[in-house]
Amino acid sequence: MSSPANFNGSRPVIDVNDSVMLLIDHQSGLFQTVGDMPMPELRARAAALAKMATLAKIPVITTASVPQGPNGPLIPEIHANAPHAQYVARKGEINAGDNEDFVKAVKTTVGPEQEYFLVDKQKWLQRKDLIYTGRTLFGAMPPKGQEMDDHYFGTIRQRIASFMKEVNIELWKMGVTAKTQHNEVAPAQHELASIYSEANVAVDNNQLVMQTLKRIACQHGLKCLLHEKPFAGVNGSGKHNNWSITTDDGINLLEPGKTPHENIQFLLVLSCVLKAVDVHADLLRESAADPGNDHRLGANEAPPAIISVFLGEQLEDVVEQLISTGNATKSKKEGVLETGVKTLPDLKKDATDRNRTSPFAFTGNKFEFRMVGSRDSVAAPNIVLNTIVAEAFRDACDVLEGAENFEDAVHDLIKKNLSEHQRIIFNGDGYADEWLAEAERRGLPNIKSMVYAIPALTTDTAIKLFGDFKVFTEAELVSRAEVKFENYAKTINIEAKTMIDMASKQIIPAVIKYATSLAGSINTITAAGVTAVGVQKNLLNETSALLEETQKALDELIAIENAGCEMEDGEAKAKYYYEKVTPAMEALRAPVDKLEMIVDKEAWPMPSYGDLMFEV
Repeated sequence: MSSPANFNGSRPVIDVNDSVMLLIDHQSGLFQTVGDMPMPELRARAAALAKMATLAKIPVITTASVPQGPNGPLIPEIHANAPHAQYVARKGEINAGDNEDFVKAVKTTVGPEQEYFLVDKQKWLQRKDLIYTGRTLFGAMPPKGQEMDDHYFGTIRQRIASFMKEVNIELWKMGVTAKTQHNEVAPAQHELASIYSEANVAVDNNQLVMQTLKRIACQHGLKCLLHEKPFAGVNGSGKHNNWSITTDDGINLLEPGKTPHENIQFLLVLSCVLKAVDVHADLLRESAADPGNDHRLGANEAPPAIISVFLGEQLEDVVEQLISTGNATKSKKEGVLETGVKTLPDLKKDATDRNRTSPFAFTGNKFEFRMVGSRDSVAAPNIVLNTIVAEAFRDACDVLEGAENFEDAVHDLIKKNLSEHQRIIFNGDGYADEWLAEAERRGLPNIKSMVYAIPALTTDTAIKLFGDFKVFTEAELVSRAEVKFENYAKTINIEAKTMIDMASKQIIPAVIKYATSLAGSINTITAAGVTAVGVQKNLLNETSALLEETQKALDELIAIENAGCEMEDGEAKAKYYYEKVTPAMEALRAPVDKLEMIVDKEAWPMPSYGDLMFEV
């Protein structure tokens, strides 16, 4: 039973200064369809409401839907009794797509690239870490990794090609079409990209892609790994979010044309995007925050945790012209790439270029946000992108709509945005150590972990931003932050417990068994009169020392993990798991990975990295 309304003991009163009466579609034709009271009584009641509003001096708004049709005109009694009423004509649209004001709008289009790994299901079943966490918690690198890039440029294996074909068919059945499919850099890694669509559709399609990849993989005796870093030391998996802005008639507002210095519309949009990304870099970083992404961002195959924008040589030159002189008079043209071979023609060299080390790169007529994790929905980054750019557009409209001279105002605004937010532009190597120092000098945030990214959701700036555009309320933002802190702690907790379980039940017993076998072999050989057993003894000593180190690290992890379990959920617990538990996990992994390199393969209790990545 619901509780009665509580007015704190006061008599409920309508404040005429804070109220309005809406009399919607009180039409003669519609009144005839009412069955629960006679039409004369219904008309009398509607007239009484209008008269009451007049006596109480309450504003009145009336509407009518297609009054020239069977719905009939508005009954005259209403305006007779409320002559101050404001009439709003309705067009009677049932489909929002029929409304010109709704249709004529700027929308974002998105094309997500989905990276993933495929491993043999039977080998996957022998790895408790893959089963419980989605990534390998132990594992030594094989002799060959991704150094040769031969997987990226190689042919698709027959087994994988068969899998991809069925994935395509199943996706096409659901209206999701793939644009590309190919091998990725790491062995056993692949990529699927969907054709561009409106942002909300693209989000749904990507969810279907992930579900379909996992489902079809099982039917082919495979397992699809969507974790951001399933294997340490090799390329992780991201989800590049290709984002652009289009009008209702299909014009891409991020299309610079052949002479971008003359394209004022493009330059204005570009300057607004740069402003948005710079002002709200912390929110954009948070939108890609994930426990798995902590292992990927900043590694030597992914963008760093620093938000920057790559524009390319051509646009950077235009920006510098605008900032330094106030005018851009030229754009760099395409050049010629000389082959140096007489029998081959020279090739045209595009004036634009691409930087795979940038987290937010302009790639010809769109921006590619490369920080998003492979498991995550693309909803969060696109909500952030759309909202922060909408704010920049609003600010621009506030300036331009009140300008006396529009051309001068738009020129000044472009220069102002570029000058104030030039620091976000970086066209160099995002992997280089020098960039870390340069970013710090520029004042760009370097948020290395999810736990330090989450607070961006609850800043005064974020609350106002999402509130102004009615995206999230303050309560919703606080709730999201709490959930994310809890999710992080739970994820690391599961990983730590899995490591403890594997080390205690599989690895240490296997190593003890191997060491015992080795000791027995030494005794047997010595008893036979052979004294040259130095190799065996050294191996036994090394194994025993690493075993002792493993046990010590295991005991330390158990103690630290137990302390974490006693903490209440929240930010403090999440930070504890990041700052205390994850280093303890790394300390346990180090000796175990060394043991894998010296223990007999037949004695090791689980498939190796080489088995998983090269035997698919």
